[in-house]
Amino acid sequence: MTSQPDNTSSVPRKLSVRRAPKYVPFLVAGGLAGIATAAVFAFGFSSAAASSEDFDASSVFGLFAVLLVLPGMGLGAIAALLLDRQGRRHAKTLLVESLPDDEGNAEAERA
Repeated sequence: MTSQPDNTSSVPRKLSVRRAPKYVPFLVAGGLAGIATAAVFAFGFSSAAASSEDFDASSVFGLFAVLLVLPGMGLGAIAALLLDRQGRRHAKTLLVESLPDDEGNAEAERA
């Protein structure tokens, strides 16, 4: 047995409508920014660190990528939270009223 909501009352309800960011794309973008920064550190400054031949540039990139992915994701999450807070400030409140069901149209759609 399922219970149907009572739509006969025409009491208006208030709803808040706002835009909210999706967090996963911000986290992915932050992680990619961390990897790009690691690439700049590893391959851009490799000529300055050429005096030390102990480490290859790709191993330096791997180390910096591991170290900079999490801070990059953290910065992406902070950016998403700031945009979410801004969206809450610009939220709009709307009044919603339920409309009565038209029995004639409902029976015609079933046939």
